[in-house]
Amino acid sequence: MATDEECRAALGRVAERLALVDAERLAEHVVERTISCRVPDLGLAYRTRLHPGGLDAVTPDPAPRDAQVRLTVASDDLVALADDELSPAKAWATGRLKIEASLLDLLRLRKLL
Repeated sequence: MATDEECRAALGRVAERLALVDAERLAEHVVERTISCRVPDLGLAYRTRLHPGGLDAVTPDPAPRDAQVRLTVASDDLVALADDELSPAKAWATGRLKIEASLLDLLRLRKLL
């Protein structure tokens, strides 16, 4: 099981990778959304805001159900996703990554992955 620090670092790597996406492409597919990432094996949740400029800093999230896009993933899988050892599509298809969002948000996010 990964630690809180490893999960925060993994989310930081995801934000860094998103910062490398071409600004025009990002602006084309991103609208402002709050995103929560719940890590049930640690009993933690994190929150950030996605916008055309990228992701804001990740903070603890006391109310993950309030976010517009909600992810649920085990700590080890979160680290594997951030390290490109696990693809988001495979994680989702096997139930290791759960995503709750509107259909339009899912289609937009898919284009960025």
